[in-house]
Amino acid sequence: MVEKGSLAPDFTLLADDGTEVSLSDLRGKKVLLYFYPKDDTPGCTIQACDLRDEVATLAEMGVLVLGVSPDSVASHVRFRKKFNLTFPLLADVDHEVAEAYGVWREKVNFGVKALGIVRSSFLIDEAGRVIGLWRKVKPAEHVGWVVAQLEP
Repeated sequence: MVEKGSLAPDFTLLADDGTEVSLSDLRGKKVLLYFYPKDDTPGCTIQACDLRDEVATLAEMGVLVLGVSPDSVASHVRFRKKFNLTFPLLADVDHEVAEAYGVWREKVNFGVKALGIVRSSFLIDEAGRVIGLWRKVKPAEHVGWVVAQLEP
C-alpha cells in the first residue's frame, strides 16, 4: 500500500481529451491524484465541483489536479462537460492504478459487498513522493484538507 513518504507508483492512463497522461512525465510538478468511484454520482459530483471551484487556488500553490475512476473515457467526457470540470479525468477501466495505490477494495453499500474504489487522494511532490494522503475522503471536505497540507 502507498504511504506518506513513499514513491508514488508510476502509471499511464488515457485522459478524457484522448491524450495519455504518465505520472513520470509530470516530475517537477506537484500532483493531486484523486480517486473517485463513479462519474456523475452525488458524492463524486460534489467532490469534482469543489475541486473545480478551487482549481485556481491549487494551481497558485503549484498543484495539478488529476481525477481517476474506473469509468470510460466517454463517461469522463460527459461528466466533465456536464459540470464544466477544468482538470483531466483519467480512465482506469481495468483498475490497475487503483490497485497499485491500494484504493481498489471490497466495499459494502446497502448491505451488498462489491469491489470498487475507496475515495482517496494522494498529494505527490515534484520528485514523485507522496507528501499527503487522505483515505475514505469526505467529498465536501476534501479541498480544505489539501489546501491545509500545502499552506506554510
